[in-house]
Amino acid sequence: MKLPPLSLYIHVPWCVQKCPYCDFNSHSLKGKIPEQEYVQHLLNDLKADLYFVQQRKLHSIFIGGGTPSLLSADAYDYLLKEINKLIEFEQDIEITLEANPGTVETDRFKHYVGAGINRISIGVQSLQADKLKSLGRIHGEQEAINAANEAKHAGLKSFNMDLMHGLPDQTLADALSDLQRVIDLAPPHISWYQLTIEPNTQFASKPPILPEDETLWDIQEQGQALLAQAGYQQYEISGYAKALYQCKHNLNYWQFGDYLGIGCGAHGKITQPSNGSIIRTVKVKHPRGYMDLTKPYLYESWQVEPQDRPFEFVMNCFRLQQPCSKQAFVDYTGLALVDIESQINQAQKNGLLLDQGDSWLVTNKGHRYLNDLLQSFV
Repeated sequence: MKLPPLSLYIHVPWCVQKCPYCDFNSHSLKGKIPEQEYVQHLLNDLKADLYFVQQRKLHSIFIGGGTPSLLSADAYDYLLKEINKLIEFEQDIEITLEANPGTVETDRFKHYVGAGINRISIGVQSLQADKLKSLGRIHGEQEAINAANEAKHAGLKSFNMDLMHGLPDQTLADALSDLQRVIDLAPPHISWYQLTIEPNTQFASKPPILPEDETLWDIQEQGQALLAQAGYQQYEISGYAKALYQCKHNLNYWQFGDYLGIGCGAHGKITQPSNGSIIRTVKVKHPRGYMDLTKPYLYESWQVEPQDRPFEFVMNCFRLQQPCSKQAFVDYTGLALVDIESQINQAQKNGLLLDQGDSWLVTNKGHRYLNDLLQSFV
């Protein structure tokens, strides 16, 4: 098996408050963040995983949460320098930090750039006051606009704005207005995705009234047209980017690359060249347990069995709008093309997939019925 590119995901678990739709591993802030202590635990966690690096350079780093921008620029300056001592960075490494558009945090953007961060992902979600309130967001419209303007002048290589649609009581006009206003702010990358009600969230216990399916379809169709007219190319289900501004870290996920996961509840996926195994890892979720020196950081790990690898590969790669490499399937799963020949042939007959010689391309119909396409590989 060939080793894929290696990324690093870093999880910062604290938020000012938990949003009612959020099912991520986040914890409402009670008191001061133990910043220095947590950063040292992150480094110790990484040191325990260094065997998995296998002489590779780091392709990308993504710092997610929670609200990672609650940590200081000094903390990230120290953290990134120490990581670089442990693992060499690729020359054009992408380092992304998720941030909420609060006034105090956006003032830090230039300092984050000085610490080595070159891409910021701003969690806007909406630019309408009533929608922000229903989503439990603590920022306002002007703060989101200020954050975008700050990002433009902070010296970043790129920045993303996260925007949701299908919100409680949202009309087609509301959704398209929100999207157009974000487009007008001209971020190089937009993540535009539909609100879904996830288990174990406040919205799951008290479901809001969401738009009808017909309205959701109109929002998706007309929104995609708006994005295309503005020069944003859709490269995966919720990712839209100007030319050359696709997210390298997310692409590595979708192309079945490897990634180390450090921090509370962080997930990892690692290939072992010695025996061709693929391992998935999960770290201890709660900050108190994670920072308990008497316990390991690793919560659980398991091997992805050969019979499960086709589904795991296509579940990621077929999300993309771009061709999916046949050689990557062979290199990164350790399987042969003949192992999925019958599923591929059936998908082609059903008009869900095109054979492009050295790659497969999911058709428009295939993306519309993506779940059906993926299920055939289970």
